[in-house]
Amino acid sequence: MQLTTCQTAGFYLPCTQKFRHSPERPSQLARQSIVKKMLKSITVAALLMTSTLPAQAQTIWTTDHYIPLERIQNTRDLSGIETRDHRRITPHRLYRSGNPTSASPADIEKLKSMHLDAIVDFRAASEKKPTEQSFTEQFPYQPDPVLAGNLAPDAIIPMLKRSTPEDTHDFMISLYKQFPEKYQPQFTRFLKLAEDNRTILYHCTAGKDRTGFATVLLLSALGVDRATTIANYLESNRYNAAANAQATVQLQKIGVAPDVLAPLLAVDPDYIGAAMQVIDQQYGGMQRYLVDVLHINVDKIRANYLSAPDQPS
Repeated sequence: MQLTTCQTAGFYLPCTQKFRHSPERPSQLARQSIVKKMLKSITVAALLMTSTLPAQAQTIWTTDHYIPLERIQNTRDLSGIETRDHRRITPHRLYRSGNPTSASPADIEKLKSMHLDAIVDFRAASEKKPTEQSFTEQFPYQPDPVLAGNLAPDAIIPMLKRSTPEDTHDFMISLYKQFPEKYQPQFTRFLKLAEDNRTILYHCTAGKDRTGFATVLLLSALGVDRATTIANYLESNRYNAAANAQATVQLQKIGVAPDVLAPLLAVDPDYIGAAMQVIDQQYGGMQRYLVDVLHINVDKIRANYLSAPDQPS
């Protein structure tokens, strides 16, 4: 049978192939095996937990620092976020987003107006298209992949069909636990750009997991409290909601249950909490992790991006 493809959730799927739902639910041992297999080919997270639908398909949530673009989702300026000592991040210096390489001409003009010193791309090579070069050549583009390996869709889909929502939730927990341990060089290089006072846009595919963890590190280095940091992380559920809904519909057509897919598309306090627990228990807390493990000068970062403390009225 000749297959056509559609792009959803960050990769190409055979849209005309028919799948049947398996009635069996896996045992606990089988669940552990599924999670291990997914982690061995870790890019499954990058491929299945994200969506590359155009930003105009999303509900636009209006906040002061959300940047509505035509074909780039989940784009935000970190400006205005308050620190523990009542300083605020200055505008137009630190931006987070989903994949920008499908930008429309208007989006590209907007990005150029930001006067970016670096666009940091956390995506793996398997997430990228050859056509992206026309975008990356226009900007100071720095690929620094977080997540490695590859798993073809014909292996991913049967694996997900054997999974439960608990499996995919456990997989995301396991993934996040790897961020502070396995990918220290990448996140160090990212934070060193902030030390150097660069104007930065950083992204993965949907701007939620790798970008979310990078933002947790950056806001922590700037002195933002944990509750505010987690609230910023959770905003990805809001900005990606419509795109995730469309991805769910497409994947359901080929046999992936929505409740199994949902943990891969969402951000969850459990996920970022798992990463923070690793930092707290293994490295003695966030500030020790930043200073002693990643060797980041937080004072320089704060001097670069924070306003003077608010004056009492």
